[in-house]
Amino acid sequence: AVPEGCWSLMAQTVASKPMLTIAFVTGTEPGKWFRRYEELSGNRLSTVPSTDPFRLLAAGEEAETGQADIALMRLPDPRVGDEHHVVRLYDEASGVAVPKDSIFAELGEAVAERDLDGEICNFTYVPGADSAASVDELRAALQVVAANVGVARAPLPLLKALSKKQVVPLELKGAADGETQIGLVWRKERDAEDVQDFVGVAKGRTVRSSRGRGSEEKRSSANSRIRGKGKVHREHSRNRKRTRRPH
Repeated sequence: AVPEGCWSLMAQTVASKPMLTIAFVTGTEPGKWFRRYEELSGNRLSTVPSTDPFRLLAAGEEAETGQADIALMRLPDPRVGDEHHVVRLYDEASGVAVPKDSIFAELGEAVAERDLDGEICNFTYVPGADSAASVDELRAALQVVAANVGVARAPLPLLKALSKKQVVPLELKGAADGETQIGLVWRKERDAEDVQDFVGVAKGRTVRSSRGRGSEEKRSSANSRIRGKGKVHREHSRNRKRTRRPH
């Protein structure tokens, strides 16, 4: 039996355990990683969508309410320094947002850089620029594109996330704006097992390597029990055969 007062202590311990918080940038869809992490670790996640998740990593007096442990963010970013760990996950395709009634939208194919010669460009995303300000400017530019005036250039996933009905985002081939990547960034002082577990999930780590030594021991123990049951069953069968009387 559990001694009196232990249930309360156990409940307080669970409640006080810090929850891993991840801020993710507009234009990413990390839901599958969130679900997989919770399934494998048994721990809940706190997730925060943000146009600038890096700001939620700030330490000390610069930290905002709802500070995050990990930022899933767009790179490069000049604010990322030696005090951070960085894991790049994938490259983003360049994109261009065009009016729904344009020839580009009618064709529905990837657009080459040279095809945009003579087009009014309302916005060009610059890698490393202020993330939140860039998203605000892009939203305004997309309203102009929706009015059938010009185009806007940005990472394709970001355009898909922000574009409305009157705007069609297409892949842009041969873009000279610079490539962007999506990566995980966290402060070195926050590095811990829960952070590494999520990084492993995002990188496609298997169940075996994600769950760690504790789960390995559980599986080994379970396998031993299964083998033991099989051995007992075989011994029992042999004993029955030896004691069976001939007719």
